[in-house]
Amino acid sequence: MDFATIAAQLNAGIILPEGIILATLVLVLLIDLISGKSAAQTLPYVAIGGLLLAVVALYSQWDVADPIAFLGEFNGDAMSIAFRGIIALSTAVTILMSIRYVQQAGTSLAEFIGILLSATLGAMFLSGANELVAIFVSLETLSISSYLLTGYMKRDPRSNEAALKYLLIGASSSAVFLYGISLLYGLSGGETNLNAIATNVAALEAGQSLGILIALVFAIAGIAFKISAVPFHQWTPDVYEGSPTPVVAFLSVGSKAAGFALAIRLMTTAFPLVTEQWHFVFTALAILSLVLGNVVALTQTSMKRLLAYSSIAQAGFVMIGLIAGTDAGYASMIFYLLIYLFMNLGGFICVILFTLRTGTDQISEYAGLYQKDPLLTLGLSICLLSLGGIPPLAGFFGKIYLFWAGWQAGLYGLVILGLLASVVSIYYYIRVVKMMVVKEPQEMSDAVKNYPEIRWNLPGMRPLQVGLVLTVIATTLAGILSNPLFELANSSVTRTPMLQQAMISHQQPTVSIQPIQNVDAQI
Repeated sequence: MDFATIAAQLNAGIILPEGIILATLVLVLLIDLISGKSAAQTLPYVAIGGLLLAVVALYSQWDVADPIAFLGEFNGDAMSIAFRGIIALSTAVTILMSIRYVQQAGTSLAEFIGILLSATLGAMFLSGANELVAIFVSLETLSISSYLLTGYMKRDPRSNEAALKYLLIGASSSAVFLYGISLLYGLSGGETNLNAIATNVAALEAGQSLGILIALVFAIAGIAFKISAVPFHQWTPDVYEGSPTPVVAFLSVGSKAAGFALAIRLMTTAFPLVTEQWHFVFTALAILSLVLGNVVALTQTSMKRLLAYSSIAQAGFVMIGLIAGTDAGYASMIFYLLIYLFMNLGGFICVILFTLRTGTDQISEYAGLYQKDPLLTLGLSICLLSLGGIPPLAGFFGKIYLFWAGWQAGLYGLVILGLLASVVSIYYYIRVVKMMVVKEPQEMSDAVKNYPEIRWNLPGMRPLQVGLVLTVIATTLAGILSNPLFELANSSVTRTPMLQQAMISHQQPTVSIQPIQNVDAQI
């Protein structure tokens, strides 16, 4: 076999965006090694440039004829392009908000960016992985990098505690997920490609279908950990509170997007015969996440813990699109995650700015902030109101699309619960906004009374200002321009053969319950 044939089979050009990010990672480390601290001001912009170049490369592959690479291990279809773009953009914004934070902590910015880019690579490969080994290696690349980032502030006991909790719970979830996919490997007769697994599993005898259900439960448990779904959310509040805030921002968007990409690909490709069962499991996860995430958020006193429970609730909203299993459902998931990128990261930028200036993230300390910092107040208010779903901001249209997709799919109870959960979430978001805006000057908190002079010319502050302005503008305009963005998301779904095939098979009558009845009869 000659080189040209091997190259054609590998089709390595599909992972050009990941190659650009890998080259950027190596370049960042080399510049740091050669120039040392003198290059600290340029390294973030090198990394952001590489990420934006990767997004351009993703866009250029939108209409690629053959998206399958590495003999079926990676699928660069339109859906994976959308998710990989969201992940790359989330990392670019995260780097903008990291510069001042990491430098003030006295740690190496180059190493932080290097680990963050490694996590980005893992998340992007996970979004397109089409084979069990590739899925697990990508998942562990993302997970291990996340553990390192969580404990990056070595001198902070809270960061060390968060990293330890995240490591222990994450290792357990990885083991559970690995057991689930190992069952798939065995039941399919030694296949690792998802399409081959689906074909072989369809030919199983009735008595073996119980093994498929066990594999399904274990696989969903591993995915639920990544997307912070109840009851696999225990790590989220503690890790969000103790970790460096930029790391939390990346985990809330980049890691969550990769988890949902994995959920869509694994469920629709490897488990088509038990669609009703995984719909039922994700429905239970969505209900629990919506209820617990919003109710517990009402009692929080820390902004980071508030955003942690908000993140749990947001996962419940996104799962409505997954359970719907239609074109509109998957498109609304992609659209919501795209706008969630801007409104959630914008909120975290505001939390970082307030923490850098006051040294606290307690909600009560935001009282009267409008009197001292109108820009920060406006930015945080817009981002929180968008997360709550207040029109005409982007979050309102994101939830409308999700609820409409769920209603069309017959998920009436789940949509009504989602509407009620949105009303609850508006209360705790508006509580923060009211505290910043309505408080009289004499009711200012001590932190706001001693608020330092606003200086954007300090090292690393200008990128924070740019990130804040960009995310607020994007959150506002994404609501006004929601239709073109939704058309883009819908196009990514209609151009993905995997999803179209899954919807066709779902519309056909299934006999997925029959094997369970046979097992009961045998017992």
